[in-house]
Amino acid sequence: MPRETVGSFIPTTQVWDVSEIYATEVTSPAFKELLVRLYQNLNNQAVALNIKDTGYYDTSEFVNGQSFFPNPAYNSTTAVKPAMRQVFRKVVNFGALPNTALKSVAHGLTVTTGFTVTRVYGAATDPAATIFLPIPYSSPVLANNIELNVGATNVNITTGSDRTAYTVTYVVFEYLKQ
Repeated sequence: MPRETVGSFIPTTQVWDVSEIYATEVTSPAFKELLVRLYQNLNNQAVALNIKDTGYYDTSEFVNGQSFFPNPAYNSTTAVKPAMRQVFRKVVNFGALPNTALKSVAHGLTVTTGFTVTRVYGAATDPAATIFLPIPYSSPVLANNIELNVGATNVNITTGSDRTAYTVTYVVFEYLKQ
């Protein structure tokens, strides 16, 4: 059996005939029905916009529009009603990569035990040679690997070789709160 497409989609066909507005008496049931369909269409658009994954990457904490399943710790016996959980995003401008070392940059978040990370990723740029690396980076040559992790206060990158030519590095940190 084929899997149904999951997501939020707005029909691209017209839901109502706009010409009805001019031909319908404003006190008639037909005009009221037209308004109801108009409001429903606007509501569908608002719902779709509110649950989209926003392509906004800021150095301030931002609710990105992703939603995760309800917290499994909450169930019918808990006082908290299970609800979808919002994902937050923060970008850390990490600067240059280190020379065969660990470098830490503060992310500025107050991390609690309720945090759950959904994604941590980044990229580094060597502007002089126009070379780009994903972070973390995996290589068959052990010394070329680059490790990325995030702790309670810092984003940490460890390089196995000199990567100081990569002077522009951004790390994206996405997480749930409770």
